[in-house]
Amino acid sequence: MDRLTGRRRRAGRRRRAVTLVVLAGVAVVVAGALALGSGEEAARPRPASEDDPGRPARTPRPSLDRQVGQLLMLSFQGTEVPDYVRESLRRGRASGAALFARNVASEAQVRELTRELQDAGGDSALIATDQEGGEARTLPFAAPTVAQPALTDPQTAASSARRSAREVRAAGVNIVLAPVADVGTPGGALAGRAYPGGAEAVGASIRAAVRAYASARVASTLKHFPGLGAAGANTDDVPVTIPARRSQLERREIPPFAAGIDAGAPVVMASHALYPALDPQRIASQSPAILERLLRDRLGFRGVVVTDSIEAQAVLDRSSLERAAVRSVGAGVDVVLMTGPGSYLRVRRALTREARRSPAFRRRVEESAARVQALRERLRERR
Repeated sequence: MDRLTGRRRRAGRRRRAVTLVVLAGVAVVVAGALALGSGEEAARPRPASEDDPGRPARTPRPSLDRQVGQLLMLSFQGTEVPDYVRESLRRGRASGAALFARNVASEAQVRELTRELQDAGGDSALIATDQEGGEARTLPFAAPTVAQPALTDPQTAASSARRSAREVRAAGVNIVLAPVADVGTPGGALAGRAYPGGAEAVGASIRAAVRAYASARVASTLKHFPGLGAAGANTDDVPVTIPARRSQLERREIPPFAAGIDAGAPVVMASHALYPALDPQRIASQSPAILERLLRDRLGFRGVVVTDSIEAQAVLDRSSLERAAVRSVGAGVDVVLMTGPGSYLRVRRALTREARRSPAFRRRVEESAARVQALRERLRERR
């Protein structure tokens, strides 16, 4: 009887122990569920949804491939969008395209072309073109029909810019590579493209034009920073040096750019000339002294810096296309403008390699990609 009682007691203890273990496990599960439903849940990030619109989603960091793509404005041959351009825009491997005369057959054709580019780019592609006026315009059916030298005061400069912006926007273009902010010199390479007068008069016209473009929801581009008015030749064709002293540059060349920046210009195009007084070794499009310390730090520009054509002879006489693109981005450029065949893949691969090799360069790519994305979003909102 005592042995049977002992066995019963030991069996009861085992049953109680098992029961306690099970109850403890249940308690842990319940406690965890309660914690997830209370304060601990708030500490766990989760994407916003229609059921929880007040909780912001964490924006995923863009891939390096897409960040490099933001820095690339390509061009192409013909009047139809090539498959590789469509695919590059769709996959975020380019931010947009520049249109040239080779892309233009008619107004209707350009509208269809730009519509296809926007469809591929998610309605936020940057579509740029030269439209200074007179002969310096890509879209022959759009204003301005007169060149900048014929616009003798801020009022006519504004009227011309406003009409041009409306007409290029109707064709699907959202960035005009104008106005020329250089102060022309008689007989100089830019004499037939600049507003008339000295630095003050040019600055007044630039300020009026920039505001007019903005009022018609088109981004304007100040060019060619820090001033190419004294050039005797075009950097597209030959290397150019501007030998002016720093005081001369600050008095004559830079004020119109300062006026345009003050008026809210969203884009500045960097010159490919050499300015020994500002940087004795690097052309402007590859100079941190000019793009970072002068343009951004001193003049306070916060928008997008784009190169003039990266295939310009003034660039290729100094280095390879790949090295030029890397130097430009490293110096503070946000968008590399490519105008020649075969450049796109070479530039994209060079920038990607450098970003993988150099953490500092990767940070530069991220910074520029963010600026370009902000511009794309603003222009998309204005469509």
